[in-house]
Amino acid sequence: MNSSTPLAERLRPATLDELVGQKHLTGKGSILRTAIESGKIPSMILWGPPGVGKTTIANIVAHTLKVPYYQLSAISSGVKEVREVLDNAKKQVGAVLFIDEIHRFNKGQQDALLGAVEKGIITLIGATTENPSFEVNSALLSRAQVYVLKPLSSEDLVQLLQQAITQDIFLQKLNIELKETEALINISGGDARKLLNLLELTVNTLNETEHSEVPSGNKKNEKYTDEKSPQKIIITDDEVMHIAQQKIALYDKKGEQHYDIISAFIKSMRGSDPNAAVYYLARMIEGGEDVKFIARRMVIFASEDVGNANANALLLANATFDAVNKIGYPEARIILSQCAVYLASSVKSNASYVAINNAIALVQQTGDLPVPLHLRNAPTKLMKNLGYHKGYEYAHDYDKNFSGQEYLPEEIKETKLYNPGNNAREEEIRKHLRNLWKDKYGY
Repeated sequence: MNSSTPLAERLRPATLDELVGQKHLTGKGSILRTAIESGKIPSMILWGPPGVGKTTIANIVAHTLKVPYYQLSAISSGVKEVREVLDNAKKQVGAVLFIDEIHRFNKGQQDALLGAVEKGIITLIGATTENPSFEVNSALLSRAQVYVLKPLSSEDLVQLLQQAITQDIFLQKLNIELKETEALINISGGDARKLLNLLELTVNTLNETEHSEVPSGNKKNEKYTDEKSPQKIIITDDEVMHIAQQKIALYDKKGEQHYDIISAFIKSMRGSDPNAAVYYLARMIEGGEDVKFIARRMVIFASEDVGNANANALLLANATFDAVNKIGYPEARIILSQCAVYLASSVKSNASYVAINNAIALVQQTGDLPVPLHLRNAPTKLMKNLGYHKGYEYAHDYDKNFSGQEYLPEEIKETKLYNPGNNAREEEIRKHLRNLWKDKYGY
């Protein structure tokens, strides 16, 4: 490796003893370590947050067992690439196939792996940040052992930083003092890969800056102790924050930008601006955002911000969620765009959203009020004798299928929680409710 290789890659552990964290899986006597040391590992799904060692464990397995090793990313690989690997693996013994972000494979892509796993052509190691119960199809999941990786602790992350400055062949040549580590840890979000690469970015930036300040001629910079000793690079939270804001990429799926961009996307649709909506959609797509995350937020938006002003919005959003799960990138971008433009261009109402928030606040305020007796079921004679169901008016027995009976508990009767929005569809709803309830709720 040379200095252009990222620090996280230069420091990638080659043995379980070098791995920081995950001792419940890789420590002495642990289930995964025992399997690896026995030379017989099951197909497995490694489930955990980004940068906690999923890829590293897969590499260690292959290195320890000395078996043919293939690695694919579900972002850039499809059925064709999987089949090519499987064809090669048939000619070998004990091949391991590692698939990063396996949750991004659609059902057809996952099904392509089933036969090879069943026949033992490959040992599959899949890595995912998503719950495999929902993101990996049941047939494949039943043939794999799921191992849950834990987030790295602050102590683990500080240990990684200390190892980097003392063990990396390039950083150990520099005079680095880790005066503060909070910013490094917070910005990286517990992701070891991001942590180490941010450390390297910070060191390189500070090193370049300090060397550029050394005066020419015989006059020495006062920060140098002597000509042979490298200048001390002091890493503080302020330095890290400044460098991160200047040089870190604008979109990070797990960091602050992730939330900023989705917030801008939602607010653009709420503000009925389809142009801004598709712009922020494009930012997320280009940043590699999970297609299901985007679609899920649009389903929520369809109810929260469009609601009954246009009931078709929820139907389209839900259909979008189903479609993009079947299609995947890159074609899913077209479906996402159609839905985003439709939602942004639709008439809006948050009346249902406000109604449920009002109702929850009322429940929290009043507690578990008893359900009126006439609304209770009476499946037994005792319940009937206690008055359950007595006096209930079956709405369909009345004119316009409406009896006007009170349904709320006595303590909060005639409380209005839903107020239709000011749009054509909900004005129809308002008029209908007014005709039914007269002045009772003030519709």
